[in-house]
Amino acid sequence: MEKFMRLVSMATLLLLLCFPVALASHDYGQALSKSILFFEAQRSGYLPHNQRVSWRANSGLNDGKASGVDLVGGYYDAGDNVKFGLPMAFTVTMMSWSIIEYGKQMGANGELGHAMEAVKWGTDYFIKAHPEPYVLYGEVGDGNTDHYCWQRPEDMSTDRHAYKIDPSNPGSDLAGETAAAMAAASIVFRHSDPVYSNELLTHAHQLFEFADKYRGKYDSSITVAQKYYRSVSGYDDELLWAAAWLYQATNNQYFLSYLGNNGDSMGGTGWAMTEFGWDVKYAGVQTLVAKLLMQGRAGRYASVFQKYQQKAEYFLCSCLGKGSQNVRKTPGGLIFRQRWNNMQFVTSASFLATVYSDYLSSARRSFSCASGNVAPSELLSFAQFQVDYILGDNPRATSYMVGYGNNYPKQVHHRASSIVSYKVDSRFISCRGGYATWFSRKASDPNLLTGALVGGPDAYDDFADERDNYEQTEPATYNNAPLLGILARLHGGYGGYNQLLPVAVPAPTQQKPVSTPKATPAPAWASIPVSIEQRVTTSWNSNGRTYYRYSTAVTNKSNKTLKDLKLTISKIYGPLWGLKKYGSFYSFPAWINSLPSGKSLEFVYIHSASAADVSVSNYYLA
Repeated sequence: MEKFMRLVSMATLLLLLCFPVALASHDYGQALSKSILFFEAQRSGYLPHNQRVSWRANSGLNDGKASGVDLVGGYYDAGDNVKFGLPMAFTVTMMSWSIIEYGKQMGANGELGHAMEAVKWGTDYFIKAHPEPYVLYGEVGDGNTDHYCWQRPEDMSTDRHAYKIDPSNPGSDLAGETAAAMAAASIVFRHSDPVYSNELLTHAHQLFEFADKYRGKYDSSITVAQKYYRSVSGYDDELLWAAAWLYQATNNQYFLSYLGNNGDSMGGTGWAMTEFGWDVKYAGVQTLVAKLLMQGRAGRYASVFQKYQQKAEYFLCSCLGKGSQNVRKTPGGLIFRQRWNNMQFVTSASFLATVYSDYLSSARRSFSCASGNVAPSELLSFAQFQVDYILGDNPRATSYMVGYGNNYPKQVHHRASSIVSYKVDSRFISCRGGYATWFSRKASDPNLLTGALVGGPDAYDDFADERDNYEQTEPATYNNAPLLGILARLHGGYGGYNQLLPVAVPAPTQQKPVSTPKATPAPAWASIPVSIEQRVTTSWNSNGRTYYRYSTAVTNKSNKTLKDLKLTISKIYGPLWGLKKYGSFYSFPAWINSLPSGKSLEFVYIHSASAADVSVSNYYLA
């Protein structure tokens, strides 16, 4: 639960290409399933009927009541019972980014639905916490009184005061990060639930305006957060971060201009970082802007965006040990930044390396560091090494993910998992009684906190599995959030997908239970047995504009006949041939009523923009 920012300087770029390496070693699919399950153990509020972590029960049911607002729901941040808004919003942003990049791989593993539910549990809470355009509740509970007690969430008798920001008490970092979370999540739900997606975008716009118009650090307004989640980096990084996500979600040129015009003054082009996390967003902003540049979406800000990109690559050079100032690593090779919950920096850095590797592969380029060129495969290998260390390939042969492997932490610094389940023994656990009976107990936790990524080893790869060793044994939601994307990517292997093409998160289908991981990777179409491939067949100029003819092939990859196909097509600005439109959907043309196994249909359209977003909304296999 702590944080610190470090500053450095810059790096350069170059061109070349190399494809990612083959992936093997651990069961990344099983690790992904467990990582998502952890978020269900962190839920606050009324638990849903499909709750899989059965030892948890309802909690925090009066949150916000004293302030006249419903704040039931959301996530506890770590091993305590406080709902801290800033790390919770970052968690949702990173889960959403993981789905945006690797939703297809999650779908193939049967986990996309669970991942989207995890995001929605957070965004549903943020909607409640944002009752007015310029009001945002940023904390429920108080870390000081909470840490004085050791109680299950179901029993907590600590203060549940709700703290907010408003124009008189601003918090641009909190509002900006929440805007980023809502914007990123709107992309996740764009096709499966467009009404909800638009609602999230409305909140994102309002929160960005609030953050930008009434500037100030949130921990100056919510002072009880200073000891636990102090905003050391200020709020400029969150404003840029929010603008980047809003541009990704809306394609609104205002946000592109915001990034271009404020990059220098707000540090986007100036800060070269060796850290990325819930407090310091610069490396994340720089990675997103580099993606825009490689997509050809920088417009007249290309020269500014190149400076963002240089800083993104500086960060990666430092992680690889090829920069002018490199991150510290343990003798076993793990990134090490601080004693308290170091693992948060490991997963966030590894996520940026993973996505940047795929951006480079898609753009067919590489870059250079002070110590030489870097190919995409090197970044992916770095991320895989860090993940393998987490999962047990380390000097102690310890898995730092609870429930994965044979040797993992058994005495986790976590109130709910360390106390007998409310469903097993509903007798009240008092504030200090929990310390006497359960905290000091030298035995394994009665409840398995499956998928939780704990703080991890020290600078010398040493680790003590003891409940009072909070620096090493406490988990956190923001440790797991970036890990979802990396694990999905590693499990999915390299399938020739292009991370620079428009995003279309597939709709979730049947989900598999966490206890039965697949023995072999599922085919890429296991979740949705319909592939969609688009290509430009020709282009021409007319009246100063370039027009493109796109050919789109829809293929039935199943072994059954495809019927009742419904496609959702957005971002299309010209005529389309080869499909029939029914309201907001497109379906088979009049001369086709089904598609046999292995067969394809083709439709074409023309417009002067990049490829439209095409996704499957409904189908039936006979």
